[in-house]
Amino acid sequence: MSERTTLQLWALTGLPMVREGDALAALIADALARDGLALRDRDVVVVAQKIVSKAEGRTLDLAGVTPSPRAMELAAEVGKDPRHVEAILSESVRVVRARPNLLIMEHRLGFVMANAGVDQSNVAPQDGEQRVLLLPRDPDASAEALRARLQEMSGVRIGVVINDSFGRAWRRGTCGVAIGSAGLPALVDVRGRPDLFGRTLEVSIIGFADEIAAAASLLMGQADEARPVVLVRGLDWSAPATNVHELVRPAAEDLFR
Repeated sequence: MSERTTLQLWALTGLPMVREGDALAALIADALARDGLALRDRDVVVVAQKIVSKAEGRTLDLAGVTPSPRAMELAAEVGKDPRHVEAILSESVRVVRARPNLLIMEHRLGFVMANAGVDQSNVAPQDGEQRVLLLPRDPDASAEALRARLQEMSGVRIGVVINDSFGRAWRRGTCGVAIGSAGLPALVDVRGRPDLFGRTLEVSIIGFADEIAAAASLLMGQADEARPVVLVRGLDWSAPATNVHELVRPAAEDLFR
């Protein structure tokens, strides 16, 4: 981890509404130029999941969804549109908890999250029909593709984090977390290092990508702020790059599964 004591963050301005097929790297490069910024080595670009999913065409029209009997049963229990519940089930491997207006699911990627990330907020209807947005199929691959293109355009080496908002067990409120990353360590293992008093750390592993995502969320916002990309400067790391898959706790280590 870095010995630096200053961190800078910029929320990029003027990005257009993202549509399927848009080249996110080009949109980000244009926004950087408008804001008078240029990428530097070890910068990290944090991108909201929603614009990644939109660019990748991960929208689903509920009009074309036929609910299964399980979706109908669960929808009656939680008070949701059965078509929405069917979309949630299609992205999930397990229902963790269900109560009125809330489904906590284990997503096929291993994330435990509300509604398996199937979201209706900030998704415009099309031809009067409701649509939902799904997570990217492979957020780590999405982050790597975006990183490679931004590096090609800028000539510097950077990291990319794809950010989403999760609720947390035992605490109220949502918080930004990483669902995809590239070019940086998702986890930083400091076990074996001494603390201030020379005691050897035995269990300390830092969710580096999650901490970056949470910091960027302070500028991104959660509602109508329209700031889906944040540039982070001042981080340093020596651990090898790993992806967000490393952050998902294995079932054998999960005391609450």
